[in-house]
Amino acid sequence: MIIICPHCGNPVPVNGLGRKPLNIPLKNVLESLQAYRDVKAAATELGCSPSYIFGVLKNNGLKLSDAFKRGR
Repeated sequence: MIIICPHCGNPVPVNGLGRKPLNIPLKNVLESLQAYRDVKAAATELGCSPSYIFGVLKNNGLKLSDAFKRGR
């Protein structure tokens, strides 16, 4: 994509805007939750936010309590 600079008027090529999406597998999320038993600690270990963990669980039809039950 080419964008025109608002200051000088020259065209500037731009490749991909924003951050790349995280693609952490459900298996890794579940293993971290079972190991740490804490969302914040698991998120720190995985390098994501706690809300990302809740989103992964929601997209797979799970709740936080389900993730802890699987570890027993």
